Formats: sequence, C-alpha cells, structure tokens
Amino acid sequence: MITLPIPLPVERAISKLGRDLSLARRRRHITQASLAERIGASLATVRRLEKGDPRIPIHFIARTLQVFGELDRLNQLLDTGEDQIGLSLMDEQVSKRVRTRQTHDQSGAL
Repeated sequence: MITLPIPLPVERAISKLGRDLSLARRRRHITQASLAERIGASLATVRRLEKGDPRIPIHFIARTLQVFGELDRLNQLLDTGEDQIGLSLMDEQVSKRVRTRQTHDQSGAL
C-alpha cells in the first residue's frame, strides 16, 4: 500500500481540530487523564489527539465529541440533503422529458 503525503490543508484542519478539542476539554475542566478514561483511550492517545495526529482513529474523535455533548456536529459533517455539489450533479442526470410507458394488451382484442 502506498502512503500518500497529507495535503497541507488537511494537516492544518486536523491540527486545528486537535487544538479545538484541547480547548473544549480545558473549558469543561476535564483532565486529559479523565478524558482518556471516558473515551476508552490511553493518556498518550489523548495527547496525540490534541496535537492533531492524523493517525488517531475517528472513533476516539467521535467519543470525545460525545463526552463534550457535541456528537450531533459529526452527524452534520456531510449531510447528503445539504450537499449542494452532489445534488447539482444528480440534477444534471435527471431526464428532460418523462414519457409514459405504453402497455400492450395481451388479449388480442382490437
């Protein structure tokens, strides 16, 4: 398997998420050790999470958001009903005309 380098915008976003999770934890007066216990992770994992390590499994991020009462934000990341690009691409595939199907009478009557 080839490992691609992480694009700079992705690296920055993950790093910002780590800083934001750290700040949210501290604002709630939760220690790193307490958070680690609550999400089922090691203290080292929480430290890496807050430093923006891209190798942190997403379930630890989800569990952290749940502890903070923010799990619904994860559910809204790519809400398909709000995906304007995806919806536009789908709309391009919609037929211009709708035709009714002709049914053939099998009875043989005219």
